[in-house]
Amino acid sequence: MPKKTLPAFPKALLQLAAFGERLRLARLRRAIAASLFAERMGVSRETLRRLEKGDPTIAIGTYVRALRVLGLDSDLDAVAKDDVLGRKLQDIALTKRD
Repeated sequence: MPKKTLPAFPKALLQLAAFGERLRLARLRRAIAASLFAERMGVSRETLRRLEKGDPTIAIGTYVRALRVLGLDSDLDAVAKDDVLGRKLQDIALTKRD
């Protein structure tokens, strides 16, 4: 049975494209050639090209490897660190009286 891929939300596609562009700019600021960057990440140049374009089919682990090679992997620790909505929902549930 072939794997079914759901289409990405339009906003998510824009976010991925922007993220890929930020990674590309970080690579260029460090003067790392695409071929060397791809080699350090353990991916092909084509995969790197797709990553820098924000392709939603690229595995998150590949993005993490890119951040690691760039020395930006600690930035990943900030993702979803503070769950404001979750805390508000939890507080509402805790303050409801039966």
